[in-house]
Amino acid sequence: MNPVPLINHPCTVCCRPTSMWCSRCQSTWYCTPEHLQNDWPRHRRECIPAAHAQNYNIIATPPPAEQQLVTVSAILFSPEEERPRIITIKCRPSQVPSQGMCPQPLVTNQFEDGQAESIVLTQGLNGEPLRFPLHLWYSPTALSRCAPINRAIYHITSGAAAKAWCGTVVVLKFNGSRRQGYSDAGSNDLPALSAYFLAYK
Repeated sequence: MNPVPLINHPCTVCCRPTSMWCSRCQSTWYCTPEHLQNDWPRHRRECIPAAHAQNYNIIATPPPAEQQLVTVSAILFSPEEERPRIITIKCRPSQVPSQGMCPQPLVTNQFEDGQAESIVLTQGLNGEPLRFPLHLWYSPTALSRCAPINRAIYHITSGAAAKAWCGTVVVLKFNGSRRQGYSDAGSNDLPALSAYFLAYK
């Protein structure tokens, strides 16, 4: 009847201290749901459901740690507005942070049909490389049907673009040329964006 401490059990995969275990057998420890999932092909051969233990010894498996959303400032070019404005965008952290993958921006709610595609702008005025590339999200549907014309983009280009940009545009700013995360976008990014929209054909 010795209680098992819930902390500092080594993860079966990486040996980091953890308090989460396989809820089926309750005898193998994992520090992340991904480690359990990755180890499952091996572990399932030895995973035997825990015998009906006495109630005083049953401990519920702690829920896996939920990844916190990252929040960054982005520039919204709305077709209905005369000027771009700063908005907040939430980004879902990468599923495998150790691989340095960029968080996934949750931008589809900014688009009427919930569909968005993206391009990365790496050059600014006069073809100068951008130290912090810009990630442009746009509506492929609005671009293909050429409506509605984006008034905010029309305004920052003074109507001089060869072709009008249509639909909503959301711009995020990478935190470096390796594009592994985002930093806050702001008005200092407008000249590079204006140059891009002026060159769009």
